[in-house]
Amino acid sequence: MTSSSAFSSRVLEIDASAVAESAAKTLRDIVFHRLRRRGAVVGLSGGIDSSVTAALCVRALGKDRVFGLLMPEDESSSDSLQLGRMLAETLGIASTVENIGPVLKALGCYQRRDEAIRKVIPEYGDGWKSKIVLPNLIDGSYYALYSVIAQSPNGRTHRARLTPEAYLGIVAATNFKQRTRKMLEYYHADRLWYAVAGTPNRLEYAQGFFVKNGDGSADFKPIAHLYKTQVYQLGRYLGVPQAILRRPPTTDTYSLEQSQEEFYFSLPLEKMDLCLYGKNHGVPEVDVAGATGLSAEQVHRVYAMIDSKLSSTQYLHLPPQLIEKVSEVQVDGTK
Repeated sequence: MTSSSAFSSRVLEIDASAVAESAAKTLRDIVFHRLRRRGAVVGLSGGIDSSVTAALCVRALGKDRVFGLLMPEDESSSDSLQLGRMLAETLGIASTVENIGPVLKALGCYQRRDEAIRKVIPEYGDGWKSKIVLPNLIDGSYYALYSVIAQSPNGRTHRARLTPEAYLGIVAATNFKQRTRKMLEYYHADRLWYAVAGTPNRLEYAQGFFVKNGDGSADFKPIAHLYKTQVYQLGRYLGVPQAILRRPPTTDTYSLEQSQEEFYFSLPLEKMDLCLYGKNHGVPEVDVAGATGLSAEQVHRVYAMIDSKLSSTQYLHLPPQLIEKVSEVQVDGTK
């Protein structure tokens, strides 16, 4: 258990130089020896996580062995493509743009999503924009229910509580975006004989903020052990452009601008990091409250939410389930 008297935001401070060097050493072993691949493919979103992942890969493997993939679609922020290109240029890596909009249209991604929204906002149609949001957890109840916020072409805003059917329909449709991107990452990895890098930080990985067989799929995940605030520290050390360091974390999934806080975590990420650290290390709620500026009751709610997400997203971490255990033959012929 962490000493309560010493608990503060400083517990998340890292020696960025040592962390980068250790990660690079391990990455070389993972890619070249365990996976036996020649380099890494990284999907570049213009956000801090993919940028730090790419920078770590360059440090470990060399810029000539890292390939960046930019995958905008019809509802992507223009900033994502611009910042992704900036990152690729800064790192000196090869990259390409794959517009996934036509693929998503062919799959019915936008159509299926709109049909789900019309279950609660019947007038929703062409020219509208939307996002789904959670209420503010720290000021609300333990039971957070999603709502959809929609904006009509004339600028009028509509808000409606989502039914389970509508919510699942929206999520199922938008998950096409992450799964299509991952399909392209593996295409380029296969043709280059590279491995695919995953980009979740510890907060996203532990709390199930990813799509199974979408952005949750990867051959290695080099920052999954780092809290979000630590990823920013590492990004500053690795020379990630200031424009990316200053960009607020976003899902870049819905047509209306949306933060990760309102979509999934219900709390500013700096506070969420400290709460998750406190929960992981058995820090009393009152001490986390002192470090975050929350009340002990609010921290109690966050702890309960962490447990709830751990339970409800366990499915995302599970490998395919077998009826009986299958013995695996190792490279040296042993079982």
